[in-house]
Amino acid sequence: MTFLSASAAPASANPVSVVPTVAPAASAMVELRAVTKRYGQFEALHRIDLSIAKGEFVTLLGPSGSGKTTLLNLIAGMIMPSSGQIVIDGRDATGLPTNQRGLGMVFQNYALMPHMTVFENIAFPLQVRGLARSEIKRKVTDVLDLIQLGHVAGRRPRELSGGQQQRVSLARCIVYNPALILMDEPLGALDKKLREQMQLEIKRLHAELGITMLYVTHDQDEALTMSDRIVLMNGGRIEQEGPPDTLYFKPETVFSAEFIGSSNLIPGEVEAVENGTVTLRTALGRFPVPAPDRPVRAGEPAVLLVRPENMVLTDRPGPTGVTGRIEDSILLGGVVRHFLRCADGTTVIVQELNQPGRAGARRDDTVRAAWSVEHGRLLPPPPAR
Repeated sequence: MTFLSASAAPASANPVSVVPTVAPAASAMVELRAVTKRYGQFEALHRIDLSIAKGEFVTLLGPSGSGKTTLLNLIAGMIMPSSGQIVIDGRDATGLPTNQRGLGMVFQNYALMPHMTVFENIAFPLQVRGLARSEIKRKVTDVLDLIQLGHVAGRRPRELSGGQQQRVSLARCIVYNPALILMDEPLGALDKKLREQMQLEIKRLHAELGITMLYVTHDQDEALTMSDRIVLMNGGRIEQEGPPDTLYFKPETVFSAEFIGSSNLIPGEVEAVENGTVTLRTALGRFPVPAPDRPVRAGEPAVLLVRPENMVLTDRPGPTGVTGRIEDSILLGGVVRHFLRCADGTTVIVQELNQPGRAGARRDDTVRAAWSVEHGRLLPPPPAR
């Protein structure tokens, strides 16, 4: 069964050779050292170096084909690396089978056994480990209280909602107290409201239990909501990693800026660098931008990033701003998003708070969208394809 793929069998059932201890980074639960995965001539992962601290919630985020699930499967032991080393809790786990890695897994399809009750599903991994009946009852009861599903202990999976089934799947994983939990798109089958509820539920459980969690998703909202740290994957490489607010407010590349959040990206050329400010010449005008930490020289290409929520519609003059015609306005509950078409064909997005009785700009109005200088960010141009 799928949920057993991460379970440790009883010691007597699978005698194993002694696994050497490897000196880990301080408080590291997982370390990947120059890990590569190839399929023939195709390199799915390119020399990945990554350390995950004990108790940390790390999300692998990226589009399909970016390598995030491959990376998760390497840590789980479902596939073996082509080169490099995988260390889990101080042990060299590179060649270990899944059931000897001391981890748990939660999948999108729940993998609950339909003929068993909720209690029996959660108890099954403990029975495999040979625990006494009284100990199993205590542990299952405790975890049912933790996920607040004690009242459905006697039901079968088909009698539960999707959110309840996913909580049972999670409970079955945490009941045997693994040091590391891997989650592969666990909320993908739920509707928006249930996903949001489960995000908070998983975040609460992580805070209460302190278990190290590695979570895979392509949903940026999930990553921003739940993570201590996001590892953004692109083309089998780590594009950028850091706390959610760092990736959102300080993206290092155009890919990071586009994948996390909405972005206005205006290409141009550096005209001058003076007193901590870059002057960027673009088809829409010249704009001052705070100088980045990296060296910048006059004449090199660069891209200006401004988030839509940092733009405002105004008739006041200033050092920053573009003029365009509103092609469309979309109501998104608490916010309104305007799409402006500029003279050179560039589309700029402006996001405003929505309020009752708001008399905002309308379709086909010509407006000026401006931003504060400090809200601009200078990025290197994307690599040539």
